[in-house]
Amino acid sequence: MSSRRSIAETLVLVKGGGDLATGVAHRLHRAGFPVVITEIENPTMVRRTVSFAECLYADEWKVEGITSMPAGGETPGEKAENARAILEAGSVPVMVDPRAEVVTHLRPAVVVDAILAKRNLGTRIDDAEVVVGLGPGFTAGVDCHAVVETSRGHDLGRVILEGAAKPNTGVPGPIGGYTTERLLRAPQAGVFTSIAGIGDVVRAGEAVARVDGGEVTSAIDGVLRGLLRDGIEVSAGFKVGDVDPRAEPAHCYTISDKSRAIGGGALEAIMMFLFGVSAMEYAN
Repeated sequence: MSSRRSIAETLVLVKGGGDLATGVAHRLHRAGFPVVITEIENPTMVRRTVSFAECLYADEWKVEGITSMPAGGETPGEKAENARAILEAGSVPVMVDPRAEVVTHLRPAVVVDAILAKRNLGTRIDDAEVVVGLGPGFTAGVDCHAVVETSRGHDLGRVILEGAAKPNTGVPGPIGGYTTERLLRAPQAGVFTSIAGIGDVVRAGEAVARVDGGEVTSAIDGVLRGLLRDGIEVSAGFKVGDVDPRAEPAHCYTISDKSRAIGGGALEAIMMFLFGVSAMEYAN
């Protein structure tokens, strides 16, 4: 593929606007790529402070110096036009477009599926010149050109050109020696209401939220790194928050090491396929 291509003219569409997807979009934006994001109507990310999709609730949202803005419209064509205007202003547009129908209007050179649903929800290898899938559910060479490993550990961020990422175990990677203990889950179905806020220090056994009267309590000491937005209806067992045992409040407002590693993998894959260089060569 031609190395004459300009990075500034190489549009990337990222499916998903949660914290890991934002890590990808942020890295690509800083590298000079124009980036647009598609999301569901009411996204349920818990690390809201570092998720570009939060702009769908707050009109605009800034993550480490980069601003995201909602690109509204009644049709995919209107959303595409509004997205172009936001790109011209130097920001990242976020569109409510669960099926990414705007692809046919924007014709991005790259599609990155960062929904992290642990399965492919409809991404195809012919959606763009380069298609990258994050985590399990994708097979390089079948439904995408490259897969980026999302599992914590030695291979985090690795670009896979044949085969798939590690299968989903259902157990999150350890942070500070804790895995499932870090997660906050709804005790029952109902409407979520917070008691504490993101960045607050919490203790084991402390109630941090409620779901229709049922308390959501922390299993460990730490800092509330993520918490669902109030008023969202959840099912029993739904993930509503995340406690960080490292207890550094500043971590709540910056992109995580995991997100940056995955973003680096996505950047490497794009540079390999579109520009014929490695990420190391590009950096130099």
